[in-house]
Parts: sequence; C-alpha cells; structure tokens
Amino acid sequence: MRETSMFLVREIMFCKPGKVRPLVEKFLAMNRIGAKSGMPKMRVMTDFCAERYWMLVAEMEVESMDEFEQMTKGGGQRGEAMKEMENIMKDYHDLVESGRREVYKIEG
Repeated sequence: MRETSMFLVREIMFCKPGKVRPLVEKFLAMNRIGAKSGMPKMRVMTDFCAERYWMLVAEMEVESMDEFEQMTKGGGQRGEAMKEMENIMKDYHDLVESGRREVYKIEG
C-alpha cells in the first residue's frame, strides 16, 4: 500500500508595528469560512520568541500542491464564500510589511 504524501504550507507575515491582532482576526475569520467550504483547518500563530516581532504564521496541510493551487484560486468554494473571503482580506496589505510562503513535504 502506497502512502499519500502530505504537504505543510506555511504563510509567514511580518506585520507593521501594532498590526498583528487585526491580521489574526482576518485569518481566524477566513478559517471559519474555509471550514464551511471544506478547506483544511488552518493553524494561526503569533510570535512568542521568533525571527522578528509582530509576526503571524498560518499553516495548513494539503494532500498535493495541485490542491493548494486550486484553493488559492477559490476552487471548491461557493461564490458567496469567495466574496466573504475577499471582503475579509480587503486592505490586508495595510497591516503587513512583508511575508513569505514555505512548503514542506511531511515525511512522518
């Protein structure tokens, strides 16, 4: 029997000073909508001791990079859910200085 590969996708956002909490609220709201649409649960974390201050990390597991790509394009979501997501993330650039995405293959 062949095991299914899983990938961990980690979004790292470096927020402007004092702007972590509003971004956390946006990600938590997106997570609630995503759960209703069948998206993987997202873990949302903030720095306690990390590379930089005012850092948000959101991560989720996906079965394939194709699945992740479809999610980023709104695949599987109803139009109403997509509109909600867009509304939630509106102006998020005002909260963030920079960021990056990391993708890892889960080995065990």
